[in-house]
Amino acid sequence: MSRLTLSLLLASLLAPAVQAAELVVYTERKEPLVKPLFERYERETGTKIQLLSDGAPVLIERLAAEGGNTRADVFMAVDAGSLWQAAERGLLAPVQSPALEAAIPANLRDPQGRWFALSQRARTIVYSTERVQPSELSGIGDLARKKWRGRLCLRSSKKVYNQSLVATLIERIGVEYTETVVRGWVANLATEPFADDTLLAKAIAAGQCDVGLINTYYLGRLQHDDPAFPVQVFWANQAGVGAHVNVSGAGIVAASKQKDEARKFLEWLASESVQADFASVNFEIPARPGVALDPVVAAWGPFKADPVNVSVAGARQAEAVKLMDRAGWR
Repeated sequence: MSRLTLSLLLASLLAPAVQAAELVVYTERKEPLVKPLFERYERETGTKIQLLSDGAPVLIERLAAEGGNTRADVFMAVDAGSLWQAAERGLLAPVQSPALEAAIPANLRDPQGRWFALSQRARTIVYSTERVQPSELSGIGDLARKKWRGRLCLRSSKKVYNQSLVATLIERIGVEYTETVVRGWVANLATEPFADDTLLAKAIAAGQCDVGLINTYYLGRLQHDDPAFPVQVFWANQAGVGAHVNVSGAGIVAASKQKDEARKFLEWLASESVQADFASVNFEIPARPGVALDPVVAAWGPFKADPVNVSVAGARQAEAVKLMDRAGWR
């Protein structure tokens, strides 16, 4: 063996092993909903995805505490208000991506490009198919009328989905009118607010109340398991601005050392084939227009969504919480 060959052999043995690329995702989205997709990304690209799951407030505080030492590359949340909070605290980096801008409508992403929706989560009216006719329903404000006294169920005001709903109402109809509506809802409650939307839907089915407001995917799960479940979706406000829509979405962590790789990951999540899987696993609506819906979701029929930028859910969230407290929504 020549001296040159021996030198090359020794160099190859002593060289550090090339490690596969890895992204760290801090996610509020439940692990079973994202892990199969993350594993698919690894198979397709060779980039490993390591995830850490927790509630958005916990993850936001963790990112803030870790600062420049964080290992996180992507932050994923299930509410526009949480994404807004992270962005406003300087934890998310602006992204310039023609692919993301083409895939995700402008009202479903941060105006400064710091986060992008990955699925839509409509929050609208659901009703008993045994005791309510769809012709009796219209907008969510209508549920404040006396005809619904003792017939309405709501989830707790502490849930961010309701805070985002009220924040968007403030943006649309102002503080005074929104407070009138919320007070009417409280007056019409059939029982104390529920801890989650699944319990609410089951209460309607059991006859405890006749109508309610929920994120539609909760009903999708119940209908998937029991197609005869006696509760159905009503798309609210179709004669007006459209049904309220929230989002799950993600942004690139400002302190990430792998922003290019993180951007490619977000672009992959916004691609047509992945969008169908991302949304259908939880009976949500793809953020990207034109993507096929899960059959359970498609059965609810087409609807007009409120085109307001979902970032208002965060910008007006503090006002919403105060209003809900004044109105007695617990």
